[in-house]
Amino acid sequence: MNAIMLVVLGLAGILSGWFVYSRFIASRIYRLDPAFQTPAHELKDGIDYVPTNKYVLWGHHFTSVAGAAPIVGPAIAVIWGWGPAFLWVTLGTIFFAGVHDMGALWASVRNKGRSVGALSETLLGARARSMFMLVMFLVLLMVNAAFAVVISGLLIDFPSAVIPVWAAILVAVGIGQILYRTKIGLLMPTIIGVTLLYGAIFLGVAFPVSLPETVFGLSDRVMWALILFAYAGVASMLPVWVLLQPRDYINGIQLFIALGIIYLATFIAAPDVAAPFLNDAVPENTPSIVPLLFVTIACGAISGFHGLVASGTSSKQLDKETDARLVGYGGAVGEGMLALAAIVCTTAGFASLADWQATYDAFGAGSVTAFVQGGATILSNGLAIPAGLAATILTVTACLFAGTTMDTGLRLQRYVIQEAAGIAGIKALNNPFAATGLALAFCLAVAFGAGEDGAGGMAIWPLFGTTNQLLAALTLLIVTVILARLGRPTIYTLVPLAFVMVMTVIALLAQIGGFFSAGNWVLLVMALVILGAALMVAVTALRVLGRSGFKLVSPAE
Repeated sequence: MNAIMLVVLGLAGILSGWFVYSRFIASRIYRLDPAFQTPAHELKDGIDYVPTNKYVLWGHHFTSVAGAAPIVGPAIAVIWGWGPAFLWVTLGTIFFAGVHDMGALWASVRNKGRSVGALSETLLGARARSMFMLVMFLVLLMVNAAFAVVISGLLIDFPSAVIPVWAAILVAVGIGQILYRTKIGLLMPTIIGVTLLYGAIFLGVAFPVSLPETVFGLSDRVMWALILFAYAGVASMLPVWVLLQPRDYINGIQLFIALGIIYLATFIAAPDVAAPFLNDAVPENTPSIVPLLFVTIACGAISGFHGLVASGTSSKQLDKETDARLVGYGGAVGEGMLALAAIVCTTAGFASLADWQATYDAFGAGSVTAFVQGGATILSNGLAIPAGLAATILTVTACLFAGTTMDTGLRLQRYVIQEAAGIAGIKALNNPFAATGLALAFCLAVAFGAGEDGAGGMAIWPLFGTTNQLLAALTLLIVTVILARLGRPTIYTLVPLAFVMVMTVIALLAQIGGFFSAGNWVLLVMALVILGAALMVAVTALRVLGRSGFKLVSPAE
């Protein structure tokens, strides 16, 4: 099969979800009201609650939820063949991710910008809230610790990406000042920002930067991780308009340019897909496609982390409630398009099936490296971009998105700690500096808990997929309870909720068995705690739904 067909079918499906299904969900189910006063106006403080242009906010939301996960997940999952990954990304974006993301944003906006964890107490009780917040915190901890390790590795492997990755911060600060201190509009700052960012990419290729192998007795990987955590700590405490919003916005524009380049190169080069539709010769020890496919690809199909961002930061910046369609569902569309590009790069960026199989010789072997190498091949063949420059562009794209996720993730960890401190009556942790410091301490403990090379950041990663998807199911539970209490149709959230919950619980049970067999007691205990917390919240929510007399569809339907 030619990759052009893959791109055409995928984009047609995802965009039909935006133009048709999202409009239906926004108007008939969530019933977004342009006259509703959003928390950004009601609680405006110039730091977290800031009314924001919907396109800038879309950029923040999209880049915060994207990270490296919509690249890593599909890049690993194609080991089962391109067909299952393609179908899950396309259908998941339309019927799962968009509904989940817009629903979490809408629910939070209707409740003064409160997180889904805080909402769970009002709807389900204090005990359910504690369990919900525990799952939230663990997901954020995994994301922040692991992404620091991922970015560190990319900066070491691709030193040409160092200058553009850090230059993007300076560009974002400048754009933030222009946007919020002048009335110049979006067009000119966007053009200037993109020009400077791509200029920095060329500069990085000309002047690659590498840290010494050891600095003060620490490896270069550890030093990069420490620098990244220090940056994320400062960025998470700045007012959102100073860095978070403009950085995410310009990164979103940069990503769509990168996607445009990848898709254009695909149409020109017209490469054949080297990978099979369904791989019947998977390497030994590759887990079963069902249910692992549905937790391996989270971001790009449906992801609980999106609900944290939607209800944690985006809901506090929404100017009009109707903007939730662009920010929430539109953010899911952008991520689906990135996941589709990852599938194209990791299946059509190889000369032959043998070359593809040589890379995918074990489960997890593909990952970001396959995306960068395969994508660079397509860019070189289609647009005659030098291989080194093409690899730098794709590496910078992955690093920028992982970095923006760390910014937002650490800010969300602070929110969770402050909420928990409020419940426990620990006044000291209501201070943002203290809460951020504690969040950093947890991240550093995990990142460096398994050795000086920072391997700990990936040690708990096997649990991320299942924990993340359980959080998505729990978020859909919260949205469904709200819809039921309002007397609105619930089938559009119940179907994805039931599917994700069943697949994820099966996957988690399989992981628990594997951890037990391997004697991995730390991960075993964590998995049992996560499963118990999720099931307790689910049982409580189902009881509430039963008392609400919910209906699947409205009488008119």
